[in-house]
Amino acid sequence: MKDLVVLVADKCMEHVLEGLLERPHSLGIRPITHDVLIHPRRDPGCFNEAHHFLRPFSHKYAYALVMFDHEGCGREHQPSDVVANEVKLRLEQNGWSGRADAVVLSPELEVWVWSDSPHVPACLGWAERHPSLRQWLAANSYWPSNAHKPPRPKEAMEAALRYVRKPYSAAIYLELATKVPLQGHSEPAFLRFTGALQRWFG
Repeated sequence: MKDLVVLVADKCMEHVLEGLLERPHSLGIRPITHDVLIHPRRDPGCFNEAHHFLRPFSHKYAYALVMFDHEGCGREHQPSDVVANEVKLRLEQNGWSGRADAVVLSPELEVWVWSDSPHVPACLGWAERHPSLRQWLAANSYWPSNAHKPPRPKEAMEAALRYVRKPYSAAIYLELATKVPLQGHSEPAFLRFTGALQRWFG
């Protein structure tokens, strides 16, 4: 039996999870065995069908985690934690009692990208550029000066990449996940993610 199976909505999330799980010490956990699977119907599939998708794996893995974007899942009118708890409940009723959790990224995965780490501009092709990435995003209305993160994180990332003509790819997410420091991360979905891992594998 492996330690963990993770069901995600797309390849970018897969790369983020693979990168993060390569850093168990930074996550506050022991090294674990794991597999990351992608739902073919992306965010709505993860929300509506994760319990069916993962039920056959309940005897092959100790724990299960589901991760998808709030935006695009079909339940944007509900708070992301309510959506996550609904998925968790269905998992627990379908073979994963006490062994599952769900993480809903609000509004989307890219909210995890933005931090003060110098690795972020470097990974996005902005190393040693002037103006800085933060200044350029502010000047182009992607990052208000009073905001902790860009309110439209994916659009901000895509715009920054277009400006420096760096191709958008899932490999960028892997690079970010393996390099950006994890300490001090206050985003609620990230705290739920690390909290679940530390309960299970701390």
